[in-house]
Amino acid sequence: MKRLIECVPNFSEGRDAAKVEALVEAMRAVDGVAVLDREMDADHNRCVITLAGEPDPVAEAALRGVGKALELIDLTKHSGAHPRLGAADVIPFIPVEGVTLDDCVALARHVGREIWERYHIPVYYYEAAALRPERANLENIRKGQFEGLREEAPKNPARAADVGGPALHPTAGATVVGARKFLIAYNVNLNTPDMAIANKIAKAIRFSSGGLRYAKAMGVDLQARHLAQVSINLTDFEQTPMHRVFELVEREAKRYGAAIVGSEIVGLVPQRALDMAADFFLQLENFSPAQVLENKLAAAREGRPLEATGALASQARPFLDAVAAPSAVPGGGSVAALAGALAASLGQMVASLSRQKKSQAAHVEQLTAMLAELRAAGDVLTEAVDRDAQSYEAVMIAFRLPKATPAEQAARTAAIQNATRGAAEVPLQVAETSATLFELLGQLEGFSSASMISDLRVGRLMAVAATKGALENVAINLESITDAEYAAKTRGKAADIRARVADGAGNAPGR
Repeated sequence: MKRLIECVPNFSEGRDAAKVEALVEAMRAVDGVAVLDREMDADHNRCVITLAGEPDPVAEAALRGVGKALELIDLTKHSGAHPRLGAADVIPFIPVEGVTLDDCVALARHVGREIWERYHIPVYYYEAAALRPERANLENIRKGQFEGLREEAPKNPARAADVGGPALHPTAGATVVGARKFLIAYNVNLNTPDMAIANKIAKAIRFSSGGLRYAKAMGVDLQARHLAQVSINLTDFEQTPMHRVFELVEREAKRYGAAIVGSEIVGLVPQRALDMAADFFLQLENFSPAQVLENKLAAAREGRPLEATGALASQARPFLDAVAAPSAVPGGGSVAALAGALAASLGQMVASLSRQKKSQAAHVEQLTAMLAELRAAGDVLTEAVDRDAQSYEAVMIAFRLPKATPAEQAARTAAIQNATRGAAEVPLQVAETSATLFELLGQLEGFSSASMISDLRVGRLMAVAATKGALENVAINLESITDAEYAAKTRGKAADIRARVADGAGNAPGR
């Protein structure tokens, strides 16, 4: 089987084309490595280079890129709008074909050790390769940037690198290496230079401050263009798609009297992401990726029957296989979230079809409003499929923390408790959203076509299963939480939610 990965190293140079070309050539010189793309940004003073190939050659190419960056880039003389920690700032490995995320984690750890051995540049691990839960997020590692961490890392063990150090390299800083899913770097430009507006919008978008689950965002000052930019990383574009981000930026900008003047994708983007945006904005009915010419051609080249492209069973099979596999995730929590998302999808189907029927013309306004609510609930529940698995993985990372000294034991216990709270809160949100969905589907019966009543009732049964299944996960996680007050309060919330679906698939009262 072909083994293919992608690597997208980010270097702190976006103004000198000759230096960027030298970085590219250093990596291209490795046999079996393809350079798919390069992006330079003068305002960010950063370049992003996309490599692809077999794991070992790509790893070697990334290492040579780090060596060339050490030779060419001096962070003591570097400035730009984008945060940075190293000359070779970030090196993520992404599975593409015949390779798992765990394989990429192992590769990232190997590359990190080699960077220190070859170049004496300290290394931090992030995303799936993180050794500490708080380092899964890149922004936590990069806090203070090169200048701040240069002062703090030698003095504060909590900020020290995972490999090497504690002092940063004097000119090359440190490098962050990790493994992750495909990331879309998506920037939205505003018709104002006001950075306060860009920062407020970024705060509304990013998950760390209560925004979209798989979005990271910050404001960037594009001085050369006299514009403010909202710079966004989408870490799972299928759960948090570009069109949702665009709409949220647009809505938030209007609050402050601003507007979008354009957006850009940095690097490569999967066809699926564009298909999703086209489907959403064009409001295509019954759209399928099988209608895309290139998808059909790819299926023909690979010897797959054309009619099988996008087949329902083939789309469901990867998740079913993942659940059936002998691993802890995805487990019951993810399955409960998926059950809720399916209930929301059935509701959307019923509301959409009912709006098209003459017999329901009097209810178009109500159906449209319900459709928006169903979509929002479905988005939350779909995102929770991965969130639940990630919350469990955070608990496992916490359990793997060192415990040789009393200080390490205390830090480990605190991390386990914090991660376990997260593992309880995700299914609690699933349960609450699913209970709301159960009620909404009951209301929809009064406005929808009678011919689709069975679809709605199946949806309500799925919503009940999602609610009760998620609450089982809440209960088992609360057993491990030592904060009695928090546990009691959460159990009370769970009891209230369970009561809302007590009548099964019967009619719920209006809200």
